[in-house]
Amino acid sequence: MSTDPNIAFSADAPLAGEVENAADPQQPRSAAALPTLLAVMFINLLGFGIVVPLLPFYAKSFHAAAWQIALVFSAYAIGSFFGEPFWGRLSDRRGRKPILISTVSGNLACYTAMALAPNIYFAFLVRILGGLMSGNGSVIQGYIADVTPAEDRAGRLSLLGAAYNVGLIVGPALGGLLARPQLGHTGFEAPLFTCAGLSAICILMLVLFVRESRTPQAPDPIQKPNRWAVAGKAARHPLIRRSMLVTLVAGCAFTGVESIFGLWTQARFGWGPRQVGSAYAVVGIVAAFCQIVLIGPASRRFGEARVLAFGMALTACCYIGQTFSTGAVMTVPLLAVAAFGQSIAWPNVAAIISRNAEWEHQGQYLGLNNAMGALARVVGPFALGIGFTAMGVDAPFYMAGMFVAPAVWLAWSVRRRR
Repeated sequence: MSTDPNIAFSADAPLAGEVENAADPQQPRSAAALPTLLAVMFINLLGFGIVVPLLPFYAKSFHAAAWQIALVFSAYAIGSFFGEPFWGRLSDRRGRKPILISTVSGNLACYTAMALAPNIYFAFLVRILGGLMSGNGSVIQGYIADVTPAEDRAGRLSLLGAAYNVGLIVGPALGGLLARPQLGHTGFEAPLFTCAGLSAICILMLVLFVRESRTPQAPDPIQKPNRWAVAGKAARHPLIRRSMLVTLVAGCAFTGVESIFGLWTQARFGWGPRQVGSAYAVVGIVAAFCQIVLIGPASRRFGEARVLAFGMALTACCYIGQTFSTGAVMTVPLLAVAAFGQSIAWPNVAAIISRNAEWEHQGQYLGLNNAMGALARVVGPFALGIGFTAMGVDAPFYMAGMFVAPAVWLAWSVRRRR
């Protein structure tokens, strides 16, 4: 990949030398592969969707302090931060399928362990391991990039986002129905064991229906750049660097709002797990519809960078508007429109990166981007949690708007970068 400053870069058109033949022609294709991979992402986010709205109440069942609740929430992101680039790089070398089977098996074990956790410290360790094993989004993105022409990647990758949001529809609603907080810690076993059972089904589907998308490569220490060399190339590349910064700053806002939303609605409106879960379900429906129907055509017509900038601007406005909310009639629509903005943005970040990364390292580049998202899931909840405690109930939404504002400029500058 060239980093010559005299070469023009564009997010909406291939680079000179960009690899358009996305697939390894020696590998067979399976019609069931894409639905199976979407199911894997759905299982990942189903568990995440079940746990996120319940996590403050789950942690309180151990009589955890506020800082311990925030730490348990962030533990998953810490694991993902290390897992995403590691699994992405390993899948570039060893193949996508074996890595997916291994990571989903790890998910099964972690859900079971979390249901049986004896104390808050054990739960923290399990959440770290769960995040590490769930950091396989870059592997799934890499598989889709392997087998999809560059101009269609935003649309295909948006289906992953739809699976994410369907997980946020089903997960919180299912978690709210199955959880029994009045029983203490045991009241959270049913939703977690449900996640473990679904992971087992997912493993079986991977074994039966997914064929490898690339020929595994033996390590070549002379010609193959190490992980730090690839990270350095990503940091020097104008489009990839700015796209990853969008993931980081906007992700801080989005995940910070996710983490504090339950406590914010409880303080403002007296909501509990069921109302929070229902709000997330509405958000998921809106975002999933957007990603299934709108993103592919919009990205092809207007370009990935323009759609990305529009989504970021819309999200920032909704976060600021949330501070004026008087109840569910305003809160849920504003949250849904913010999710709409996020949902049209994220697939375009991954598409821009995959279009401008070397084919043999796509999993690692996508893993680095996902690691930025994982880092945001640590920084965002921590920062907005401090704001909620020290600056006032509405402070997290003002902070979220301030996080997203630079992302609008970064996304627009990706389109104009020379």
